[in-house]
Amino acid sequence: MQQVSGMRFALVGAILIAISFGLARFAFGLFVPQIRADLELSANTIGTIAALPLISFVLISLVAPLVTKYVGARNTTVLSASFAVLGLALVSQARGPILLGIGVAACGICTGLMMPALTAAMQALVDRSIHGRVSSVMNAGTSIGVALSVPAVVLLVGAWRYAYFSFTLFAIVGVFLAWYLIPSVSRVRPSNAAPPPKITVRQSWRLFSLFLFAFAMGFIASAYWTFGPDLAINLGALSSQQSGWLWLALGVAGLGGAIISDLADRNNPAITHALMLMMLTTSLTLLAASPGQIYLAIFSAMIFGLAYMSLTGLYLMTAIRLLPGHLSVGPVLAFVACALGQAVGSPIIGLFVGQFGYADSFSIFAAAGIFISLLSPLYPGRTEEEAEVFEDETGLQAAYDYQLQNEEGEPLEMNNPEEVEQDELKLPDKSNKENQ
Repeated sequence: MQQVSGMRFALVGAILIAISFGLARFAFGLFVPQIRADLELSANTIGTIAALPLISFVLISLVAPLVTKYVGARNTTVLSASFAVLGLALVSQARGPILLGIGVAACGICTGLMMPALTAAMQALVDRSIHGRVSSVMNAGTSIGVALSVPAVVLLVGAWRYAYFSFTLFAIVGVFLAWYLIPSVSRVRPSNAAPPPKITVRQSWRLFSLFLFAFAMGFIASAYWTFGPDLAINLGALSSQQSGWLWLALGVAGLGGAIISDLADRNNPAITHALMLMMLTTSLTLLAASPGQIYLAIFSAMIFGLAYMSLTGLYLMTAIRLLPGHLSVGPVLAFVACALGQAVGSPIIGLFVGQFGYADSFSIFAAAGIFISLLSPLYPGRTEEEAEVFEDETGLQAAYDYQLQNEEGEPLEMNNPEEVEQDELKLPDKSNKENQ
């Protein structure tokens, strides 16, 4: 088996993540003002609809590793991109809340399938010494996709259906990219890797603590993702074009999240968690306080994007470290917890907006964020024993290094053809011919 170029795989993965997470999932909030006005939906209804893709994401994430194992990484990514095509197309044609809800739910299934499939392919085909770098590039696709949704708002003023139709065309391209460029990998555990250790009681408590922090962050962030542009337009009297710059700033600033999360592990995860969560909270209060000031609104979006992407990266890194050997569970746990928090938070913020208005609702969520940030010393960072053993091994790459270990507890150094048994790897016919 020949290894796949790490950079090529990372770029393909980033494009697919940009389509699935950026366009199919997180771009929705940018079009909420136009969709609400056109379909005459209440804040409570739009909050409930915004929760549907998160619920479908969580449900499909529970079976996505099994789907990837039995049908292969390529088929799973194709299936994921196909759900993006279906969901985006349905949203573009929605004439009421039911079809809109079905469309965004299909988009949630897309995101739930994509990450496990790409993670499985990366584990089997990319040299483990660059997994951290490849993962960072792929995760940046979310920010890129969010930023790419902005031209649709600027150029297609008020034409949200055409915007979603253009997203559908991007998703169709994603289907072809997945089919031709993602190998059909199924089982990804090398034959010389030690079996995953049993999860201890102490480890379970640390995982539960991580889950609660990620859930709380997703809950708080749901206010901005769902009603950020809506608040700026309805409370601040900004135009749809001006609100689009919020998502551009959010996406661009989010690119720095990988750097912050990596530095957090090298310094103090608990302190960084508190700082980033306070920044996220600040973005809510700043937007609610001055929604009519376009530059302050853009600045709030930058703070939110950097804080949100930094926190999700930190949760991902912590989950991988806490679950060595569990290739499918670690990367999924953090995203599921965040999605559950957003699924609960979206209808609640919609209810609050309908009852108390935008400013008071955002302030309530900001207060919850301040409270959670004060609990950050309880964040499950490295223990003193782990700090002594892995003193110089920090960051995302170090977490990936210890995901797979040999019988002596040392990380497997690199992929090579002998590590993966023939019955564990299914390559497309084209690759087999090239290898012969």
